[in-house]
Amino acid sequence: MGKDIEVGGEFSAKDYQDPPPAPLIDAEELTQWSFYRAIIAEFVATLLFLYITVLTVIGYKSQTDVSQNGDACGGVGILGIAWAFGGMIFILVYCTAGISGGHINPAVTFGLFLARKVSLVRAILYMVAQCLGAICGCGLVKAFQKSYYTNYGGGANGLAVGYSKGTGLGAEIIGTFVLVYTVFSATDPKRNARDSHVPVLAPLPIGFAVFMVHLATIPITGTGINPARSFGAAVIYSSEKAWDDHWIFWVGPFIGAAIAALYHQYILRAAAVKSLGSFRSSANM
Repeated sequence: MGKDIEVGGEFSAKDYQDPPPAPLIDAEELTQWSFYRAIIAEFVATLLFLYITVLTVIGYKSQTDVSQNGDACGGVGILGIAWAFGGMIFILVYCTAGISGGHINPAVTFGLFLARKVSLVRAILYMVAQCLGAICGCGLVKAFQKSYYTNYGGGANGLAVGYSKGTGLGAEIIGTFVLVYTVFSATDPKRNARDSHVPVLAPLPIGFAVFMVHLATIPITGTGINPARSFGAAVIYSSEKAWDDHWIFWVGPFIGAAIAALYHQYILRAAAVKSLGSFRSSANM
């Protein structure tokens, strides 16, 4: 709850200020260099994210390939892969938050769009930049280590043997909900006003959420929760197997992001109640 503060003998309702909702279409931002700088930042951040994480996945598989004299118990393991994904998100959100908001994920962008945090134009161009960045990041991995990339699956997501499509979809929905819910909570203006250290620490819980979700869902789907990550790997790996059930890695994250946005905005922040109260006040005037 926001604290009431006495100013000049009167009490203000709260000690923070919610930013105004972003317009659906903001033509003015198309004329600003900061808008295009943000798009470039999203492209580069997603490129770096895919480059490091896919290299980690391929490196782990090559180190544990017993047919190539690898150690079945060697490599970084699932724990190391999860740390790579979570750690990179922590680093990249920290680096880009002040430029683009540090989305690096179409599902995060979609959730923030539903919450009126970004305009439709910005959301669409962010998603395009993220997907192109993911493709280029995976392309760099393939260019530098083509044989390893081809032999060890290119870091492409896929439904593990023994799991149904419904289980995979559910894992992606819940995993993305955890991530996007964390994003909303870590960047909440109410929390930023109350705790001055929150903006600095925001990348940490976001990266840790990615780490925890990977621990839980790598055995099921390889962990998508980021359509750009799944799309880029599938495009560059260019195998029919990579496209099997690929829809799960778009539909699941978008549903999870939408649920997280609605939960945070209309239940935790009670936007629906505030809107209804505002409507009743205006009706009684």
